[in-house]
Amino acid sequence: MSEGQPPLPLIDYGKFRLSLQRLQEQCANYQNAGVRRPRLDREAVTESVIQRFETCYDCLWKVLRRYLIDGLGIPDAPNSPKPLFKMADQNGLFRSPIDQWLVYAQKRIDTAHDYDGEKAKARLEVVSAFIDDAIDLYQTMSGDAWE
Repeated sequence: MSEGQPPLPLIDYGKFRLSLQRLQEQCANYQNAGVRRPRLDREAVTESVIQRFETCYDCLWKVLRRYLIDGLGIPDAPNSPKPLFKMADQNGLFRSPIDQWLVYAQKRIDTAHDYDGEKAKARLEVVSAFIDDAIDLYQTMSGDAWE
């Protein structure tokens, strides 16, 4: 940083990191929730994973927007996930293809409509990949290693 230039604003990754940790924990719990658990317990864990996916997704795209604006100096960053993901992809922030990020966006939209068994199963199928991509993005934006 040159003398006389203001420091870059600090971006708070805390909510994103916490939501990602909680999603990762509950996803592991879901994967270990064998058939021996009562049906209601399995359903509760499933619903919790979906809820934590929603929360983490929402934290992710909001901090990503802030990163594009404050970190990369892109003042016209969109205020909507899909165009924001496209912009992030154009700026080399994603390791996975943009099509995968658009799948995550669609799965998040789907969570707002219902929790029917087949749709819930379809959302759960992308959670592990989402976690991996979210961790990668977290490390890219924050410069911190994931523990």
